[in-house]
Amino acid sequence: MTLTLILIALYNNRTYYARNYDHLKILNPNLPLMIRTVENAMPAVTTELEWTIQDLLRFMIQTGRFRDTNGSISEARVEAAKAYLSTDWDKLSIERWKSPGFDPERPGLDEDEPAWKENPQIQANLGTFFSMKNAMSEQLEVIKSGPDNEYTRAENALLMCQRVDLWCAGEKEVEQAVIHLYKLGRKLNEREVELPSFIAEYYPGVSDMRT
Repeated sequence: MTLTLILIALYNNRTYYARNYDHLKILNPNLPLMIRTVENAMPAVTTELEWTIQDLLRFMIQTGRFRDTNGSISEARVEAAKAYLSTDWDKLSIERWKSPGFDPERPGLDEDEPAWKENPQIQANLGTFFSMKNAMSEQLEVIKSGPDNEYTRAENALLMCQRVDLWCAGEKEVEQAVIHLYKLGRKLNEREVELPSFIAEYYPGVSDMRT
């Protein structure tokens, strides 16, 4: 996972971030800042969190988003989500390599070895792995079977949790927004950040922002 704080603001407000850049970096020196300043932009503070399926499922359970058409909580989908969350990922990783020299997750496997599924030795060695993968597939099928694009709408709702609009906001509102998003991503504080090649650090004093 990575966390990048993105400041979206009117072009005229860029001087505010230039003046307070050092202070913002001191608040969390391991938190990358990317500033976007364009004319007529909607001011906002947002992040780039790479959500996992586990994050989404916890969000859906906590906010009661697994609902049937009558408005009641879907026990079937909740239980499927809990079962997926309880997956033993360490065991799955170990079982994946139980057949020496063979990786069932290798890209292009079906094209390179179309008959591998008929190999009795591979099937015997990877029986537990296949069983776990099949159970996960069935769980995801149930999880995504909700009405009215329930799963997709939850994905969009989770993404919106990482954005705070700041139209007509003062410095106090900006500070509170940054604190909120910092808390949202604080579990990532010890991560090693790898910025995309097209993003460069911005330092006050340069003639313009560089990419």
